[in-house]
Amino acid sequence: MRIKTVSDSATVLSEVMMPLHANHYGSVHGGTILKLVDEAAYVAATRHARKNVVVASMDYIEFKHPVGVGDVLTLRASVYHVGRSSMDVEVEIETERIKQGKVLKVGSAYLTMVALNEKGKPMEVPRLILKTKEEREKNLQIKLKRQRRIAHFCGCE
Repeated sequence: MRIKTVSDSATVLSEVMMPLHANHYGSVHGGTILKLVDEAAYVAATRHARKNVVVASMDYIEFKHPVGVGDVLTLRASVYHVGRSSMDVEVEIETERIKQGKVLKVGSAYLTMVALNEKGKPMEVPRLILKTKEEREKNLQIKLKRQRRIAHFCGCE
């Protein structure tokens, strides 16, 4: 099985937010942003595994800045940790108030994606090699988040 790097899965999605994405106040629906987070994570995980992938979980997300109609929403996703069949993906979310030239960090999300075979069963994914200090730090942060999430679900907290 091949070994992959974080850069092999790197994905950037950008989309102009239109009135159909927003509520009556002109703020983009959180659900619209979550859908795009899911899409970015899907692309990153598929680039890593080159298999069908599905979301197993998404960690807590906080929206630090509103996203408005006319803003360019950009999502940057990469795989920072892999298990046997799972991949932990970080998605960073930012909004560009394009007329003002102002970029704001909206938040970030962590998703666990699982690779599936043709029968819908989990299958092994390539190992991940971490090349930079930043990649190693993000890998460690994601492992800690994963341990907390597993402890929460099993009631082992």
